[in-house]
Amino acid sequence: MRGLVTKSTGSWYIVEDDQHKQYECRIKGKFRTHGIKTTNPIAVGDFVEFELEHGQQSAIITKLEPRKNYIIRKSVNLSKQTQIIGANLDQAILLITLASPATSTGFIDRFLVTAEAYHIPAILVFNKLDLFSEEGLEILEEYTQLYEQLGYPCFVVSALEKKNLHPLQELLKDKTTLVSGHSGVGKSTFINALIPDLDLKTGHISEWSDKGKHTTTFAEMFDLPFGGKLIDTPGIRELGVVDIEKQELSHYFPEMRQLLSQCRFHNCRHINEPGCAVLQALEEGDIDPSRYDSYISIYNNENNRI
Repeated sequence: MRGLVTKSTGSWYIVEDDQHKQYECRIKGKFRTHGIKTTNPIAVGDFVEFELEHGQQSAIITKLEPRKNYIIRKSVNLSKQTQIIGANLDQAILLITLASPATSTGFIDRFLVTAEAYHIPAILVFNKLDLFSEEGLEILEEYTQLYEQLGYPCFVVSALEKKNLHPLQELLKDKTTLVSGHSGVGKSTFINALIPDLDLKTGHISEWSDKGKHTTTFAEMFDLPFGGKLIDTPGIRELGVVDIEKQELSHYFPEMRQLLSQCRFHNCRHINEPGCAVLQALEEGDIDPSRYDSYISIYNNENNRI
């Protein structure tokens, strides 16, 4: 039997067949995917083959089909474990808030680099429009201008008030989209606004840390009423970049990528080399300093943490 993994709890998986019937499945014995070391060999969005256990209601996953793509994150704690957070994606949304909690440009850039590295189109959605001050709206304009110039679609919404969601619905229709972001940015409220019958549990912001509490503990896929699928993921406090060689990093910054052939040295690091086209563009204001800071931070930091 063949099915789509719609939920992962770490040890058990919900797999849906072509008739939309769901099965509780597990993995028997060691199940490793070639060339990828992660805590979860099977992820939401994977297509698998499975067979029912004799005399049981549950099933065993026997085979993982080749993935079109996947997106992966690294833990920034001491374990440095990696985890696939979604597979076979058409696009990925990063939900962003400028306060309560604040999403830094460094975090945004790490997400975009990861999406670029795994060939997944990224969309930036700025949430909590209902809370924005005048100053916040000015910062928002700076952010959207920066990222739209780089080719990343930006949307500004209030999930709580269901404002400005229609243009996004058009983009999500008939596609599989992963939704990610810090804990507390309103992912569950956002998904509830798009899928009103769902009624996902929503959390609140911790007053002492200004960080959200996790209300989603496992990745799960939901059907959109207008066509398409959303993968909800647990909130990310910090994002580690995985398996990107230092000499490849600049390829995942679109504004740098187009200049690489103009550098004097083919192995230019874009740090202090003479004849570096990237440094010249930075000096002339054609590369935003915050983006270059993110590049340097990722390049220099072994833990890939901001």
